[in-house]
Amino acid sequence: MRIQIVDAFTDRPFAGNPAGVLLLDSFPEDSWLQNVALEVNHAETAFAHLLPEGGTADWALRWFTPATEVRMCGHATLAAAHVLHSTGRAHGTIRFSTLSGVLTATAHPDGALTLDFPTAPLTAVDIPDGVEEALGAKVLSTYDTGENIGDLLVELADEQAVRGLRPDIRALARYSERGIIATAAAEDPTRGYDFVSRCFFPNVGIDEDPVTGSAHTALAPFWCARLGRTELTGLQASQRSGQVRVTLQAERTLLTGRAVTVIEGELHA
Repeated sequence: MRIQIVDAFTDRPFAGNPAGVLLLDSFPEDSWLQNVALEVNHAETAFAHLLPEGGTADWALRWFTPATEVRMCGHATLAAAHVLHSTGRAHGTIRFSTLSGVLTATAHPDGALTLDFPTAPLTAVDIPDGVEEALGAKVLSTYDTGENIGDLLVELADEQAVRGLRPDIRALARYSERGIIATAAAEDPTRGYDFVSRCFFPNVGIDEDPVTGSAHTALAPFWCARLGRTELTGLQASQRSGQVRVTLQAERTLLTGRAVTVIEGELHA
């Protein structure tokens, strides 16, 4: 079977967030899916198979990190949609059946793709004891992001605080189901982005995720409320880096970005 490695939320190779993508006839045993994801060894590998016509979705989609299956993944969904469109297997809007319900991906004439995801419910919580020491930075506020993504959203003082983080990754594991989203307002919005973030997910085997679509379903309501707009651009300031354009529509968040196929090969396992 064919396997592709796609860099998502970027328009150039070796940036954004890489994901493995496999199109299958059906889902085999979970142990095989997990072993493939471990072999690919990127933040996520997406597995998809075509569904019968006439249902509520077109493709079934699952995501695995090297350590576990996850309920939601933005960049691997973008990567899967990119593969389906670039290989002619799908056109227009694709409906994916996932653990987080039906998610859609719509292709635009300029090559960009827009994902329609549920908005994360934000609940303000007390700053947990020890989280500042684990991050190595002063924390202004913290928010629970709900069960779909299972993160703790942490507001820092400014962009340089986010960029300068050198956290104790193992210590971060105690604060949420998946990990930590650290964010701050952009230092200079004229550079083309409104806020910055970095994401650390030790509980699913990812020390730092390069660009996290699902995290932006929490970042969107947080920053749209702060900045008084419903359309913003976020920069995830990892080493690879990438941008996510967000549009807040109440209980849904649209995530727009591009993707580039960098490797295509054959899986023999």
